Amino acid sequence: MTGDRPEQADRPTVWHSRNFLLLWGGQTVAELGSRISSVAVPLLAAETLDASVFQISLLTTLAWLPYLLISLPAGLLADRVDQRKLMIACDLGRMALMLSLPVASIAGALSLGYLYAVVGISGVLTVLFNVAYRAKLPRLLEEHQLVDGNAKLTMSQDFGELVGPSIGGVLIGFVGAAKTFFSNALAYLLSAVTLWLIREESADREVKTAEERVPLRTELTEGLVFVRRQPILRSLLLCSTTSNFFVMASGSIEVTFMVRELDAASWLVGLVFSISAIGGLLIGALTKFISERVGTARIIWVAMAAPGPLYLCMPLAQPGWGVLLYGIGLAAFSANVVLYNVAATSYQQRVTPANLLGRVNASFLWICYGAIPLGSLTGGALASWLGLRAALWICVLGTWSAALWVFFSPLRTMRDLPEVRDVPETAGA
Repeated sequence: MTGDRPEQADRPTVWHSRNFLLLWGGQTVAELGSRISSVAVPLLAAETLDASVFQISLLTTLAWLPYLLISLPAGLLADRVDQRKLMIACDLGRMALMLSLPVASIAGALSLGYLYAVVGISGVLTVLFNVAYRAKLPRLLEEHQLVDGNAKLTMSQDFGELVGPSIGGVLIGFVGAAKTFFSNALAYLLSAVTLWLIREESADREVKTAEERVPLRTELTEGLVFVRRQPILRSLLLCSTTSNFFVMASGSIEVTFMVRELDAASWLVGLVFSISAIGGLLIGALTKFISERVGTARIIWVAMAAPGPLYLCMPLAQPGWGVLLYGIGLAAFSANVVLYNVAATSYQQRVTPANLLGRVNASFLWICYGAIPLGSLTGGALASWLGLRAALWICVLGTWSAALWVFFSPLRTMRDLPEVRDVPETAGA
């Protein structure tokens, strides 16, 4: 791959892609709105609807449950319909749901059951959007632009995580939790508008005739079959799933650990999470540079393995300013997430045939995100059984162990990602 590098200087960058810039702008606004709602939803349930701790926790379950229930059929749908139109429909649907919350509150008709319904339906639309969105990006960029494009979109997520909760807190203080959802509705509307403005030169996909189509069950599982037959994709799936499991296990107890074990004030806890987001933003800005120097394929296992020692700062954190050690560990993980996700997603997009992108993406979401609620339950169980600090040691070591899946894979002998899709056009049955 090294012989191609002099030519890369003449290639157009993502800054020359009007379609990508529209997508990036819309997703930055949408991510910001999503982070605002992550603060507003539980506060609306707690303060306005007087919900119990368990009732509030159900909101998180309802938000993630659609990934387990509909990811596979969502992938099939994304491969069969116009992905841009599907994304616009999901944005408009989520906008309507967000608008309904302050309207219901003003009318005195807001209830916990209605909030559950809004969160659940919004979760379904989010799954549909995310599956279509991951399949759409490779159609908007050239292959050499994928790493940089994915990096910029990941930076938007970190930016939303950094400033979204703060903006949400300010808005809630001024207008109340319910009316804050007007800002979420506006964010989804802007996202829909940017998607509508995207113009493509060619048709989005080839439509299969009735004779060419395979049975529905086969189509649903084609993504899983393709991943199973690709050694590197299998390793990426196992790595991501292991990491998600242990990260959510630690995430379920980290606030309790900082408050009860380290006696940290709420503002200090917020500072810890801000440090984490800053780490992701800084690395996100350098992702393209780092990937080119280390290797766009090699960075996958390096990103998982290298930051591991810093994860140990989390269980080593102490009361007082020593709690910032936890922030250092989180910042290292945030850097890992940016580098790994960008490179892994770019590889997945390059080697997957266009007609399977939706279903392969859905398969990853189904398994990787399916580990999230299990990890959360495990973290709570370990903390109850062994104590918070001991549970945290297990979680961070488990997170670091995810690197083994990609270290002991063909990625270890590769420097750069393939430039073209050189895999069969169908996964087979």
